[in-house]
Amino acid sequence: MKLSALEAELKERAARAFKLSADQTAAFSLSAPPPHIRADISIAWPISAAKLLKRPPLKIAEELAAVLSPDFEAGVIAPGFVNINLKTEILFEALRDIISGPAYFNNPARAGQKINLEFVSANPTGPLHLASGRGATLGDSLVKILRLLGAGASSEFYVNNMGRQVDLLGRSLKARFEGTEPPEDGYKGAYLKDIAAAMSPEASGWTEKQFSEFAVARMLLLHKADMSAFGVEFDRWFLESELHAADAPRKALEALKSRGMAYEKEGAVWFGGSSEMSSDDKDRVLVKSDGRNTYFLNDIAYHLNKYDRGFNLLIDIWGADHHGYVPRMEAAVSALGKTSGAFKVIIHQMVILKRGEALVKMSKREGDFISLKELVEEVGADACRFFFAMRGPNTHLIFDIDLAKKRSNENPVYYVQYVHARICSIFANAAEKGVDVKAGFEPAEITFNPEERALALKLLWFEKTLETCAGDFSPHYLTTYLTELSALFHSFYTKHKVLVPEEPQTTAMRLFLLKAVKAVISEGLGLLGVSSPEKM
Repeated sequence: MKLSALEAELKERAARAFKLSADQTAAFSLSAPPPHIRADISIAWPISAAKLLKRPPLKIAEELAAVLSPDFEAGVIAPGFVNINLKTEILFEALRDIISGPAYFNNPARAGQKINLEFVSANPTGPLHLASGRGATLGDSLVKILRLLGAGASSEFYVNNMGRQVDLLGRSLKARFEGTEPPEDGYKGAYLKDIAAAMSPEASGWTEKQFSEFAVARMLLLHKADMSAFGVEFDRWFLESELHAADAPRKALEALKSRGMAYEKEGAVWFGGSSEMSSDDKDRVLVKSDGRNTYFLNDIAYHLNKYDRGFNLLIDIWGADHHGYVPRMEAAVSALGKTSGAFKVIIHQMVILKRGEALVKMSKREGDFISLKELVEEVGADACRFFFAMRGPNTHLIFDIDLAKKRSNENPVYYVQYVHARICSIFANAAEKGVDVKAGFEPAEITFNPEERALALKLLWFEKTLETCAGDFSPHYLTTYLTELSALFHSFYTKHKVLVPEEPQTTAMRLFLLKAVKAVISEGLGLLGVSSPEKM
């Protein structure tokens, strides 16, 4: 049985017992009890239901415990928690389902979701930096998690291949090609020297636009290679020029005008004029007085394009420097007639590198920075992906390079991967000794010891962890979960042998349990974009 199914069943029992509607029991949920409580699951609902039922939480908890008995061993503790223990058969049923494959995690409620996740979308003016890696980790893992849970999720990289930054890039490359320094506000990184050195002498007759187009094409190839090496494959690389080729900005402007959300003033076209502007603090220019579109109008056109492609939820993942842009885009999406639930922006904070005891200072414009490619080459994609996912997007991340390179249990990704490799070696050892790793056992004759039960219960919470990641738009809960599961495995493995020749039932059960642990570790690491080695 899935934990979500168990929660739904217990919620329904509570609703019937207390004669409540589904809405009135919406807050009913299961949680893991603290370590000092000897129970499998805790229910805090009686506390929140006290006002509704006009009874003390402790009284409600006692009534709920009575309703759950005798199917569950239920106990009550102040100030109104119901703690229950699950029958061993339920745990074995869940483990069998987990081993059976991804279908176990499917949530029918997500079947109608068609989600577009746009992330990284770095200007093609230089190599991808560390913040790009953090955004890529966040977006790619969310896509994978949402798909596993049953949602339709698509990943997209938006390429700003037009505008002032691209013009500056072209002028900077032209200067490098001619052996001079880039403009003061241009791009000075060594990567342009490398591109210029490989160019044909025929480029001497190029226009600045040709230099810009060439530079963008080369940078885009590098971005795609960097993302591939990082384990991220986008469903689509969407060029800004595609919008202009389809006359999308003009169509977006007409859509805004038809809803009374655009007006003319002082020769320019402005966004605003309705209470739907409440999420922003002032009106914004869409078309300048010289007839040129602003980035804002082009961004509105891009989002309208995504809705027109059939997506019902757009998730944009941006760096911290775009924080101030959120209210205006929320207002724009509202102006297009979409509800607040159809658009979500995730802002991720900076990545700070630590080498030894020192923090590494970097400047992208000056070309003095460590690129994502360089970090991956130094510590490996696995460590990068796991470390980037270890903190929620709202938290600054200090990336300890020395720790990421360690091949010991101090390194969190090594600590988790080692569990998968160790279990693989256990199964290989069993096969060498002629143990039937598929042998069955009689669940009714099994009594879990504390370490076995802790492992089985933790596996039951994997599904809930994934839903939390999807609901809070962050995979950091998954890294925490995998680390905790690994700790429970190490505790079990330190105290107990898996292969016990004189006890075939125990051997078969433990191999079955470890098969489930291996499946969850592999699935969890895969969702993070991290490999599951069989040997270390």
